[in-house]
Amino acid sequence: MSTNIVKPELLAPAGNFEKLQAALIYGADAVYFGGKDFSLRTMSDNFTREEILAAVDFTHGLGKKIYAAVNVFARNADIEPVAEYLAFLDGAGVDAVIVSDLGVLSLAKATNLDVHISTQANVTNHRAAKFFHELGAKRIVLARELTRDEIADIRRNCAAELEIFIHGAMCISYSGRCWLSKFLTGRDANQGSCTHSCRWKYNLVEETREGEFFPVGEDTRGTYVMNSRDLCLLPNIGDVIRSGVASLKIEGRMKSVNYVAGAVKVYRAAIDEFCADPENFSVRDEWIAELDKIPHRPYTAGFFTGDAQPTEFYSTSKPQRAAKFLGIVRAFNAATMTATVEQRGKFVVGQSVEFLQPRGKIFSQTITAIRDELGKELSAAPHAQQVVTVPVAEPVEIWSLMRS
Repeated sequence: MSTNIVKPELLAPAGNFEKLQAALIYGADAVYFGGKDFSLRTMSDNFTREEILAAVDFTHGLGKKIYAAVNVFARNADIEPVAEYLAFLDGAGVDAVIVSDLGVLSLAKATNLDVHISTQANVTNHRAAKFFHELGAKRIVLARELTRDEIADIRRNCAAELEIFIHGAMCISYSGRCWLSKFLTGRDANQGSCTHSCRWKYNLVEETREGEFFPVGEDTRGTYVMNSRDLCLLPNIGDVIRSGVASLKIEGRMKSVNYVAGAVKVYRAAIDEFCADPENFSVRDEWIAELDKIPHRPYTAGFFTGDAQPTEFYSTSKPQRAAKFLGIVRAFNAATMTATVEQRGKFVVGQSVEFLQPRGKIFSQTITAIRDELGKELSAAPHAQQVVTVPVAEPVEIWSLMRS
């Protein structure tokens, strides 16, 4: 590794225990999760206290780190429950908490937990970063709205660790502090209950023409005027690492295990290759192709490059899916060259599939047979999470994803 380059942490989302396992097995250095309360993703599966204890054990067993999002904007009634929850996280061995509220920060300082300041705190300058650092924060998650030059300037002027988002969904509101959902539905994004109102389809209504809807744009289906593209800084990964940030974060606690595994595998490879030989590094075409296979909206570099990158996508709010997730390999029998697959999507005999492996290369093959747990031959695996065995053309790693 170049002496001028410090390899950053790769931080991945863990919406539930399975996604946490996948993120770490596919190469993340750390994961972040939310409990059942006080996290800004209440519609994610999230973790019970028993699951948190198991997650800490699993993560630390791999020598990696685990962070809890406690980034709610707390109200008076939340203070005592938050204090008790932080004490539980401390006792459970969680490595750090991600907070946005100054009151929650003050409570976290009474524990042994490291404190990371959430992007929700809108840190956009080095004075703000230094202020939070002086209050006891170890790390600052910078606002998504910053350019690479602004990030580098904060790095030069603040001793705290810095973290930035490198991949995933973006928000049309500044650092995600939005009232649209609350205004339209009564569900408060700042309390974790966002309905993603910005992704809805909107038309204009003229006050004297009740019931007549006029598309905002030329598209007769309407227009998604506030629908953001997804962030992807893979093409800029060299500049990202050179900026000196300590942690590179993938968004997506509500995304699928397929998304988490695919994104982590790509960024793990890119970070490792750049840090090993920055002068001769180039972004591989297969990495770009892999990120196109996971669910996503059209990609953008957002604000990072400082130029006029498009950030909205007006024709639909639905993510694109270039590959269908079919199942997870739970076991491999070398003697019979068969894989045990937990089904996640329907697949049939004769279908062409590929296997994304945690460490090995992707390989493709045709499904020549399917057998259920009793050995009965099937023509298809149609049932959710049905466990079947299929012959495989090559040895396959446990936790590989099968897709088409």
